[in-house]
Amino acid sequence: MKNDNLPVRTFKTISQLMHHLHQPAPVHPLIALFTYDDMALIPFEEEQKIAVDFYKISFKTRFNGQVKYGQGHYDFEEGGLAFLRPKQMVTTSGDERSYEGFSLFFHVDFIRNYPLQQTISQYGFFSYSVSEALFLSAREKQIISDLFRSIEAELNNSADPYSQDVLVSQIALLLSYSNRFYNRQFITRKVISNEILTRLDDILENYFNDGTPLKKGLPGVQHISAQLNVSQRYLSDMLQSLTGCNTQQYIHEKLIDKAKEKLSGTLLSISEIAYELGFEHPQSFNKLFKLKVKLSPSEYRASFIYKAPFPANGHGT
Repeated sequence: MKNDNLPVRTFKTISQLMHHLHQPAPVHPLIALFTYDDMALIPFEEEQKIAVDFYKISFKTRFNGQVKYGQGHYDFEEGGLAFLRPKQMVTTSGDERSYEGFSLFFHVDFIRNYPLQQTISQYGFFSYSVSEALFLSAREKQIISDLFRSIEAELNNSADPYSQDVLVSQIALLLSYSNRFYNRQFITRKVISNEILTRLDDILENYFNDGTPLKKGLPGVQHISAQLNVSQRYLSDMLQSLTGCNTQQYIHEKLIDKAKEKLSGTLLSISEIAYELGFEHPQSFNKLFKLKVKLSPSEYRASFIYKAPFPANGHGT
């Protein structure tokens, strides 16, 4: 039965999670991989909130259930690749039907003192919600499957001084391929991405036109991404792919466009325009405008004042 009041079930160690899933204890306490093929999912309670203190990469080749993140669900029926960072919470559906694929778990201590410890934060998909998982083509599925199989084989080998080096390299390669495929997804799913972009433009237009900035200040990335029901990092990466701007830069571009409209088409003072756009201090508006336009607001306005058209008959009056 659905229970929205269930506490968050936190797994602090990989061994603890594997025990709960009725799996053998991991050979190495900081990394484990297991396959779901032909294995019934050990269900949590419906709507059970789960968090783990380590990284998780899930590759579902088939799954007849759903995973909930926030207010959205991700349907794995066609398979996909999803990433969870430490302490990120997800909610299960309690679906008991079987699914196939792999899950890789590794603790940050496993990659400590390797370059991956620093570069892993650059992979935005660890900050995406589960509903923004990576959908793979048949060719991509084969590549990812082979990588998981290679990691599985290495974990099953007898440990030697090179084992950790090899495994960390394999994880890094898996993440590099995932990054490539996510970028492909942004391109091939442009229709969906452009729909989000259109909604973003509408949200910003309404925000600047309905007096909200006077009450709430400048539009923030968190507010905008929540309105779009996407994670902040996914929105930023999507915009970077489509427009070359991250979310903050895109908001600033729209803000500057609105400022230009007011400077060229109204008699509002520069301070009034700054407040209407959500700035607490006109000086901050002046600084941003000059940074983006290479002219101060007053210089930009003056360029319109002194370009008034001649009367139609060609004679001044």
